[in-house]
Order: sequence, then structure tokens, then C-alpha cells
Amino acid sequence: MTTPAYLDIHVLQALPFSNVNRDDLGAPKTVVFGGAERTRISSQSWKRVIRKHVEEQLGERTVRTRRVVRGVSERLQAQGWAEEEADAAGIQVAVSAGKGISLQPDKDDNDSLVLTTNVLLLLPESGIDELAALAAGHRDAILAESKRAKKATEVKAKLPSDEVAAILSRRSGTINLFGRMLAELPGANVDGAVQVAHAFTTHGTQVEYDFFTAVDDVEEQLNLTGSGHLNTAMFSAGTFYRYANINLTELLGENNLAGDTSAAAALVSAFLDGFLNKLPTGKQNSTAPMTPADLVHIAVRDDRPVSLASAFEAPVWGRRGHLVESVNRLIDQSRTVTRLLGEDHVLHAGYTATAAALAEGQATEIQLGTQHESFDELIRVAVTNAYPGARP
Repeated sequence: MTTPAYLDIHVLQALPFSNVNRDDLGAPKTVVFGGAERTRISSQSWKRVIRKHVEEQLGERTVRTRRVVRGVSERLQAQGWAEEEADAAGIQVAVSAGKGISLQPDKDDNDSLVLTTNVLLLLPESGIDELAALAAGHRDAILAESKRAKKATEVKAKLPSDEVAAILSRRSGTINLFGRMLAELPGANVDGAVQVAHAFTTHGTQVEYDFFTAVDDVEEQLNLTGSGHLNTAMFSAGTFYRYANINLTELLGENNLAGDTSAAAALVSAFLDGFLNKLPTGKQNSTAPMTPADLVHIAVRDDRPVSLASAFEAPVWGRRGHLVESVNRLIDQSRTVTRLLGEDHVLHAGYTATAAALAEGQATEIQLGTQHESFDELIRVAVTNAYPGARP
């Protein structure tokens, strides 16, 4: 019996006039592919909202921060510690973490006592509670050291480094999914089970400029002409190809979930739900680009992950828009790749599609597996095939 190894998810999604992920100049991000400039949405921006969604679904918050010192201090102050003593405990956590972790002044805070770590730490939020509890158990040693040292850089470690490192190395579901890069702390690195590609339009695009003004209400009442503010913003629109894959065996392996198929199924279900229903947050209030995915195709394979991005290396051009032709390209590429790699490697395939995504009469010829009426059903069946017998 072949074992499911990878889950691929392919999405075609038309976004209207919007800028959900902008560059340092405020313009939509771009990429040149097939000789044409496309609008691009970075994988990082999409992964962040998906991570937050998974954590909300599972009730397991993860924190990425340089302010562990402050987090520990705030918790101890809530327990009745004086602020100076609590700050000393927070500093001890960073000092005791290991040689790779160091302290530096917080440039965004005028309080010189507020310090941050030299790297972003990623750990379950409960880990900060554990660090505070660990510090509380060594209160006398911490206070004695804070009186001896004249400044934070002279503080010597008084907490057990192995316990501090163990807490900072704790994992959560989203850390197992997306991984964690923390070379400064031995053993804390985690190879993520998820790969997310940058989304890009299947066709060429151009940045659109929006000149806008804001009226000064008081000046208007005084019958004064002109505007209180004027500026230019940049946007684009298009049909995006989105792709991600999940290494099913890596997620289930000894270094991650250690064979807990129910936990793996819950994580994959939450990830897929977030991938389909969440958008990066850039300029949402001013453009409301809340269109759902137009075509979703999920495949479970036993050999390797497969992207269909090359279907759009030649920019799509259609007299009736880009969506239907993009669907046709994706279907053709899927059929070709399946034939090249072997149909036996596809253990499950399914899709959902809106009427706008399908040409007349195409629904019976789409050839992307079993059609499902809803995202929920598509996800449920895919996860059941990815982890047979699990309870997502």
C-alpha cells in the first residue's frame, strides 16, 4: 500500500483593485516571469495571516518577539514584583539563554532600561509564563546579581541555562508547520513541513495610480477651497496563481508530531482553511478585496510535491478576461505533469470552482479529480486521504 507523502494545493483567485502586500515604496510587489511583469504577493505576508488563523483555530498562540525581557517583567509585576526587580528577572532570562542570545537597547523606547534580544524568538506564548515562573524560583539569586552588576551588560547568568534553552526551544503546531530558524540556540531550529510559493498573476499587469484627497471639514464650513491632504497611492488587479505543499511524513515524523495523526490532521485542516479564506491585510479597509478563491485543486501524492506555475510562464491573454483561460492552462498542465510523473503517484485529487472560473460546459471535463460543492468538504476529504483513519 502506497503512503501519502505530500499534499499540493493550487488556487486561482481573482483580486480586484487592491494592494494587499506592498514594497518599500508602497507599490504592489512585482516579478518578471516569461518576459512580462506580474503582480506578486509574497509568501511571508500570506503565511503570517495563515499562522494567526491556525493558532486561533487550535487555541494555541505563538509569539514572535525580541521583547521576551519585557514579557517576563510584565508577568512578574502582575504577581507583585517591583518593576526594577522584574526587569532584572527578564534580563536574566536573556543572559542565561546561551552565548548566541544577547541584549541590546530598545531603539524605539526612551526608557534605557528596556532591552531586547538580538534575534527574534519564536515560541509558544505559554513559554513566557514558564520563563517567568522559572525566574520566580530563583528570585534571591537574581536580586543579588542585579545589585552587584552596575549595568545590564555586566549581569552574569543565574538561571539554569538548559531549562531556559528548553523553554525557548518549545514548539507549537504552527512551529511544526512553518518551521523556526534560530541558529543562535542549538537544537532550536525546526524544518517546517509547509512550503508556500509567492503568488503571482497569470498575466501581465501594470501599477495603477490613484490620486486622492481629503477634505478639511472646518475649512469647508468656512467656504475655503482646496483640500486638507492630497497624495497618490498605487494598486493593481489580476488573477493570481497560488501554490503550497505540505510534507505529510515530515509533519508526522519523530522530530515533529511523533506519529500523532489526529494532531497532524487538525493542523493540515486549519492550514488549508486559512490558505483558502485569509488575505494579507494591506489596504484592506480602502479596497475590500474580499473575493473567494475561484478554483481550488488539492492533490495527495506519494512521490514529490508538484507546482503548476510553469503553466503561466507565457502570460495568459483572453478576450473574456483571464480567469477562464487560466483555468484551462492549469488543467492542461496538471494533465501533462500527471502523465509525465505517472498517474499512480496521485492518491487523491479533488477541486471546487465557481461558475465564473468555468467555460460553458467545462464542469464535466475539468479533470482535476472529484468535484466538491464547498471548501469545507474539499478539505475534509483531502485530509482524510492524507491521513487515513485520523480525526481532523
